[in-house]
Amino acid sequence: MTVTITPAHSLEEFLKLPETKPAREYINGEIVQKPMPKGKDSRLQLRLCNSINENTESQKIAYAFPELRCSFGIGSIVPDIAVFKWSRIPFDADGEVPNDFLLHPDWTIEILSPEQSSNRVIGNILYCLQHGCQLGWLIDPADRSILVFRPGQQPELLLGSNHPSVLDDINLELTVDRIFAWLKMSGN
Repeated sequence: MTVTITPAHSLEEFLKLPETKPAREYINGEIVQKPMPKGKDSRLQLRLCNSINENTESQKIAYAFPELRCSFGIGSIVPDIAVFKWSRIPFDADGEVPNDFLLHPDWTIEILSPEQSSNRVIGNILYCLQHGCQLGWLIDPADRSILVFRPGQQPELLLGSNHPSVLDDINLELTVDRIFAWLKMSGN
């Protein structure tokens, strides 16, 4: 279940509040508490981040950040995975990753938890796309599907052996089945 908390007056006021676990997001003038990640969510998040970064970091193509606050437009969201093209990562003067990302991700990935409203999560993906994001995934472990969003296009529902789209220049050969196979960890 997603919990709506007392509204903040502005994004600036929200960003001054202390961080919480699980994270809170600022959406449409309301502060919304994300649900605590569950086992399947955590497993898929880790494996996807690792797979993306193994294929992109050494060549400085892109980087996948787990649970990174992204503040842009009039909102502040924390996608399960925020992927940024390397050229858009706002490194500081020392070449280090900054604490604050005041820009939209290039690819946003959300993993639906049983307690989450799919419409609210889709709303976050659409918000990203409206502000320049190039790709969004909604991963649903309950029905083993991935809904892929691109700006100006109808969402695409993928199952089984389908290959979900990734950002240009990323060489990542994944199928929906392979992603969900990561959930099986025991030898039985």
